[in-house]
Amino acid sequence: MSAKPKLYYFHGRGRMESTCWLLAAAGVEFEEESFETREQYEKLQKDGRLLFRQVPSVEIDGMPRTQTRAILSYLTAKHDLYGKDLKERVRIDMYTDGTLDLMMMITVAPFKPPKEKEEALALVVKKAKTHYLPVFEKILKDQGDFLVGNKFSWADVQLLEAILMVEELDASVLSDFPLLTAFKTQISNIPTIKKFLQPGSQRKPPPDSHYVEVVRNILQF
Repeated sequence: MSAKPKLYYFHGRGRMESTCWLLAAAGVEFEEESFETREQYEKLQKDGRLLFRQVPSVEIDGMPRTQTRAILSYLTAKHDLYGKDLKERVRIDMYTDGTLDLMMMITVAPFKPPKEKEEALALVVKKAKTHYLPVFEKILKDQGDFLVGNKFSWADVQLLEAILMVEELDASVLSDFPLLTAFKTQISNIPTIKKFLQPGSQRKPPPDSHYVEVVRNILQF
């Protein structure tokens, strides 16, 4: 039996969270080593596990892998969540890149000064309602239950992740998007994802002040 994937990152949301979502959706158990000190991070560098001296890093199939997009692409292909051909794959890439843009706006906001953070999160909600969600509502209208190829894919996993992150900022954000509301319910009830959404899972809560302080101290910025 192969070893469980091992994820190296901070204990909180960030660039690793989508990897947690993807592994959970695929029904893959994984282990985590969460950094609390600069020394843990430096040891990973000295061990040669950080190709560009950056996290996240994932140990999987006997090899350390870095760079978020590369990690996600590898896992998606490995677990058959990347469509049936090149045309479906490029659509999945387009949709996940779009949701990643939205999620990264939320991810970096806690590191801004309070007033800028508030403004950044308000902008996220505005852009979600006027730019991102209308696009996905139309895709679902044209496509059906899933975003690509009438089959569950990485694009569906990451869109649900993005929706839930925005709903934490504005619970009514889907009020004008009935197809996305139905999509959220459908994808949330896929057994592996439903399990991941339960209390006590490895899904991370929104970042708090402790998380921000730890990241700042370790990355020294």
